[in-house]
Amino acid sequence: MLRRLLFLLLLLVLSVVPVGQTFAQSGDTADLLDDLGGEPCPDSDFTCITLTVPLDHFDKANPETLDVVFGVLPATGERYGAFVTVVGGPGSSGLLLADIYTSYFDPLVTEHYDIVFFDQRGMGLSNGLTCPEAVAAWYREPSEPTTPEGEAAFTEAARTFVDDCFVEMGEPAILPYLNTAQAVVDLEVFFKTMGYSDVVLYGESYGTQFAQTYAAAYPERLTTLILDGVVDLTLTGEEFYRQQTAAFAEALTATLEACNADPVCAADFDGDAVAVYDRIAGVLAGGALLVTFPTADGSPAFRNFSLNDLEAAAVSAVYGRGARADFLRALAAYYHRNAVPLMRLAYDALALDSSTLEVIPDDAYSDAMYYAVDCSDYQFYTGTPEERAAQYLAAGDAVAAEVPRLANAFYSDFPCVFWSVSGAPERPAYLTGEGYTTFVLVSDIDPATPYENGVAVYEHLEDAYLIVMRGGQHVILGYGDLCPDQAITDFMIDGITPIEREFLCGDDSVFHDYLPLTDPASFADPYAFIDALDTELYLYLPEYYSWSGDEPLTVGCDYGGAVTFELFEDGSGESVSFADCEHFSGIVVNGGGEYIYDETMTYNVNVSGTVTGDLYAIYDLAADMVHVDGTYNGQEVIP
Repeated sequence: MLRRLLFLLLLLVLSVVPVGQTFAQSGDTADLLDDLGGEPCPDSDFTCITLTVPLDHFDKANPETLDVVFGVLPATGERYGAFVTVVGGPGSSGLLLADIYTSYFDPLVTEHYDIVFFDQRGMGLSNGLTCPEAVAAWYREPSEPTTPEGEAAFTEAARTFVDDCFVEMGEPAILPYLNTAQAVVDLEVFFKTMGYSDVVLYGESYGTQFAQTYAAAYPERLTTLILDGVVDLTLTGEEFYRQQTAAFAEALTATLEACNADPVCAADFDGDAVAVYDRIAGVLAGGALLVTFPTADGSPAFRNFSLNDLEAAAVSAVYGRGARADFLRALAAYYHRNAVPLMRLAYDALALDSSTLEVIPDDAYSDAMYYAVDCSDYQFYTGTPEERAAQYLAAGDAVAAEVPRLANAFYSDFPCVFWSVSGAPERPAYLTGEGYTTFVLVSDIDPATPYENGVAVYEHLEDAYLIVMRGGQHVILGYGDLCPDQAITDFMIDGITPIEREFLCGDDSVFHDYLPLTDPASFADPYAFIDALDTELYLYLPEYYSWSGDEPLTVGCDYGGAVTFELFEDGSGESVSFADCEHFSGIVVNGGGEYIYDETMTYNVNVSGTVTGDLYAIYDLAADMVHVDGTYNGQEVIP
């Protein structure tokens, strides 16, 4: 449920704190962490401690243990309590996201709260389990269970994925103990060890599943509960994924219809983005199309572009406003016979290197842990694996008859029918939230945790506030919108409650900043050409904005040739170089440039083809001005 980020995960040997050793809250948090043998978390401002906890908290006769790692950033001023984040997924590394997330907090929060993140058991530094090769094969497997033959192939692919994933993980003995119920007790052990009794618990997406489970078991520990992108725990697995699939379809439809209502966007689709999407999906439903894709060495590769690829790009895109605009633009390019931008988005969504189709390592997220947790938190039907698969497929047929687009999203947990661990059939009651204040944050077109889930949870809470983001993304806190951010900060710092129990944020916009497709015919002006080149490189290359920077990045240009990005050794900027880069059809670029962060962007390039010239351009980023010198189409450029 959470978009992948690239991080470097360094191995660190941490001292181990036996479960049961407890420290009083009095005294400085930094001193407590030092007493607990704390060490710097990898590449982080946080201090990590490792707790040894029972493998099975619910079987006292089981002597086995495992280690779980927690990261703490002590309050810089007077401490009001602990602010604890449970990240989404399941399968995300809280520790690798800790510094990024914290950078978006109001400084008053880090001044007055100890900030806590952790790697849930089975993730990252806490005995991390992964199976990236099995996952990549599974996600690219055609999923068209609309015929008996398609259902049989899909079922066998799911079985193969589970078998291969188990082998890749090393068939770990801890798999039966990775459910949320076990993990919340790990958190309670941490709180007892630190002596925390004044906790603000924030859960995002899957984290709301964790946070509600914790709050039901240990309400006395909390002062505030914040649920952002809310899972309704009373729903069965089938019920939740039915609602989620409908929400994905609604978010995609809303995105396409919003394009139709925007003159600039609609123009790229000849007025009807909905019809274009449906036409493309209809063609791909009949079989994948063979298209060319530019590789890093500048040569074309012949690739199949399938309905799976289209839907992978669409599902990933509808999570947020910016991604929705990127998807619309790529879809428009496909409509105008350039499949490359849409394929780039699909590969990015599938975490594949666009040139090699190899898995891109991502230490911040594990699909293996997604299934390990979800398959053990929910029960997907009963009987043998084959009988469970048949029931899941039958339910999927019903969903496909009801949902016009992205119906295959219903099958995201289909491998659970073959997973070795299954959840209990009973679902918990709604949380009532006595003794603390709860904030429920939802978006009206959230595709992953449907709006109705959050409202249902909110209606059963004793002391709660509902914040609704119009046109918003999945998870809304900390994304720069003052409406939810200020309400939460005011309550945490000054105890100020919102005037209304329910209120709206946002402006109804479904996507942001749609830029029309670049028309090479508009390049009579060298300024227009340089601006278009800069826009395509730095706004619309998923490979670039997913780049870790650890190694140079070379990307094939849409129509041939390549472009390479490389960080300066001092980290102050990066270079860009072009080798016969034909990013616009019929226009070849050679040369290079430099990007000095927050200061300047320069290009020194030779252009040949339908336009010609030798151009030197410099952007003054602070002043938002550009100056171009050289020759263009046989004429000297006049600044």
